[in-house]
Amino acid sequence: MKKAIPVIIAILLIVVIGAVTLVGMLVDKYSYSKERVDLVEYYGLPVEQADSWAAVYLQDERLEQLAPLKDGKCYFPMDMVHRYFNDTFYADRTEGILLYALPLEVVRVKLGSTVEERESGNQDMGYVIAYEEGGQVYIAADYIQRYSNMTLQYSQCHVQIYTKWGTATEAVVAKDTAVRVKGGIKSEILWDIPAGSRVKVLEQMETWSKVRTEDGYIGYVENKLLTNMAEIQEIPVTDYVEPEYSSLRLPGKVSMGWHSIGGVGGNDTLESMVAGTRGMNVIAPTWFSLSDNEGNFQSFASSSYVERAHGMGLQVWGVLDDFNYNKVNQAGINDYQILSSTTIRGRLIDNIVQEALNLNLDGINIDFEKVTKECSDHYAQFIRELSIACRKGGLILSFDNYVPFDFNDHYRRDVQGKVADYVIIMGYDEHWHGSGDPGSVASIGYVSSGIDRTLEQVPKEKIINALPFYTILWTIDGATVTDEYLLLSNTKDYLQRIGVEPVWDEETSQLYAEWQSGNKTHKLWAETEESIQVKLNVMQNKDIAGAAVWQISYGTPEAWELISAYVNTP
Repeated sequence: MKKAIPVIIAILLIVVIGAVTLVGMLVDKYSYSKERVDLVEYYGLPVEQADSWAAVYLQDERLEQLAPLKDGKCYFPMDMVHRYFNDTFYADRTEGILLYALPLEVVRVKLGSTVEERESGNQDMGYVIAYEEGGQVYIAADYIQRYSNMTLQYSQCHVQIYTKWGTATEAVVAKDTAVRVKGGIKSEILWDIPAGSRVKVLEQMETWSKVRTEDGYIGYVENKLLTNMAEIQEIPVTDYVEPEYSSLRLPGKVSMGWHSIGGVGGNDTLESMVAGTRGMNVIAPTWFSLSDNEGNFQSFASSSYVERAHGMGLQVWGVLDDFNYNKVNQAGINDYQILSSTTIRGRLIDNIVQEALNLNLDGINIDFEKVTKECSDHYAQFIRELSIACRKGGLILSFDNYVPFDFNDHYRRDVQGKVADYVIIMGYDEHWHGSGDPGSVASIGYVSSGIDRTLEQVPKEKIINALPFYTILWTIDGATVTDEYLLLSNTKDYLQRIGVEPVWDEETSQLYAEWQSGNKTHKLWAETEESIQVKLNVMQNKDIAGAAVWQISYGTPEAWELISAYVNTP
């Protein structure tokens, strides 16, 4: 028996040790971790400069890009500002200024300054509003908020921003608890919240929910601790007022005709041009063309022309283009060089608006067709600044645009739709002169989809669709394709003269003709009164603002009668 005692004691010790170990394992398994996450590491901040950076949350989702912190203020680079918050901010790094266009003025800030400059007076914001570093301009989040529909909340190591609001699920936390990095009691603690705190429930799982705390931390809380769960309507920003852009528009539909003028003598043709029209209420003479890269332009304008046109009941919208002078003089006109300089851009705007006012014009029509993608932001700023000057001067402002596609989005129809009075679609050149690609100039599908895509960015009451009063005759000789223009006024006579009978093409809603001449094949998708009527029907059904034509002298009395009927149809 005595020999058995040590064995029994050993067994009991083993049992006790096993029990203790088991209890320890159970305690370890079911106890809540007290380990806290390193916030600097969690938010991906540089360890040695953690106080100088912040993670950014937008609509409860963390963005990849960090934002610098300076003197307690968060700053966003311009590309982030444009992508997520407000694309109206414009920086001119060469002149060292930040601009923000409002309906009636442009707010200015010198980079590195705390002062906002306005016509009504300057205001010191108490912090650096914007600065340049490493070739990038950064803007204070607080200043962005001043002009944007957004909320801004600073938290440790990160900032939280909302730009949209809707319905959300909200709950009350039943007792003091920890918000954890992941769902699970062993997950590290992100933040502590007291009993009675309200949280936004972002995602609910079986036993844990992803929540956002009132002070901006997003993590996980056990479902059993969430009470009084309910759907609520999120409260949007209440102190932000969207700028209102007033517009000048004609009382009814617009019927505009471009009057191509290549010299001062062209002004003498006004009466003969107008005599062949019906229902036209706006004439747009091609008077102005950029003549250098310093904000100057060539002008063929005539005050007598304006007076005579007004006497005929016509408004006059002077056209400013970026190509006609350059075609003749090979002057090297560069839109980017002009528009990217605040000084030169301002000079151009001042010059054209003053010229329009001196001539007693009713409006300005901008026909810039050489804008590149790299010029997009500068063109947008030109649109905004010119709209301010025209609004102050009582001038109608319109812009000419190609039919919309992804590759020409840089013409910023979205900005035009907001600040301009009219946005004109040049509803032609589906297949263009010199393209070597035979086809219709303006099939009905091309025109209709062009209007639809414009409607995605521009209100219908601002859209004018321009019609082609011309056709392209294509000649195919082996691998060589040449072309020449025919006018609406002479296309049918031409076909009759050569003995070709066209047929109606349902796909394009145009007359189509094809014939041989020796080894050459000729093709023609004819713009006629019939095709014009189909286009006008589509425009009527889409209830847009009106029609324009390129150009007045190419038309026929019958086509003008159709346009007159369109304009006068409610």
